[in-house]
Amino acid sequence: MKIDINCDLGEGDDLHSCHKDARIMPFISRCNIACGGHAGSPEIMARSIENALLNNLKIGAHPSYPDRDNFGRKSLPISQMELLDSLFWQVNQLHEIARKFDTKLDHIKLHGALYNDAETNRYLAEGIITLLSREYPLLKIIGLANGAMEAIATEKNRLFYREGFIDRQYLNTGQLVPRSLPDSVLHDIDSCLERAVALARGSRFTSYHGTPLQFSVDTICLHGDNPEAVNIAQRLASYLQLHGLSIHS
Repeated sequence: MKIDINCDLGEGDDLHSCHKDARIMPFISRCNIACGGHAGSPEIMARSIENALLNNLKIGAHPSYPDRDNFGRKSLPISQMELLDSLFWQVNQLHEIARKFDTKLDHIKLHGALYNDAETNRYLAEGIITLLSREYPLLKIIGLANGAMEAIATEKNRLFYREGFIDRQYLNTGQLVPRSLPDSVLHDIDSCLERAVALARGSRFTSYHGTPLQFSVDTICLHGDNPEAVNIAQRLASYLQLHGLSIHS
């Protein structure tokens, strides 16, 4: 069995942060690069793309609410038109930098509060997917398994990758536990590895409130800003192999 592993990268404050990201890259199959909304700069985007190409990774855009002060993790009260304009600017910025390396973007994955809002707000999800269908019809869309983005993408015949998270807790509804709640992020490496196998196989795991959950995914996310991200990534490939799984986009 094969499973796609993605990681949110390019979210540091300077080029030095790209060194940590580069240590994760040999153990994943695709990366989502911040493109100026919550983090990222042209220099960091360029270095991230360069490192991703060295590791043969699929490269995608990781846009967000235009809110660097809160790292894109708070819902922003702006009009949908303003939001869509910002998303286009963010994705296009990364797209143009990718062109300089003679490569193309493969996918798009929303970040933070926008990711969560779009998964519960059908009107917002429809607006975003309509924008992507018009401006970036060839980009795959990555989003939460069984959320609003998947439903709209399916209706519009867009290629959609159902995503699971190895280092985040889930509510009984299948939504992610808000980061404002304690222990919403898994830091224990063994727990993250066990979650990865469960998601890859579509087998049961336990929700934040102790209820069994079970669903299938196409790609699994490891957050690059998790303090244990490098250690988790380094152990992940061998742990998956031990359970008959390999990493492949």
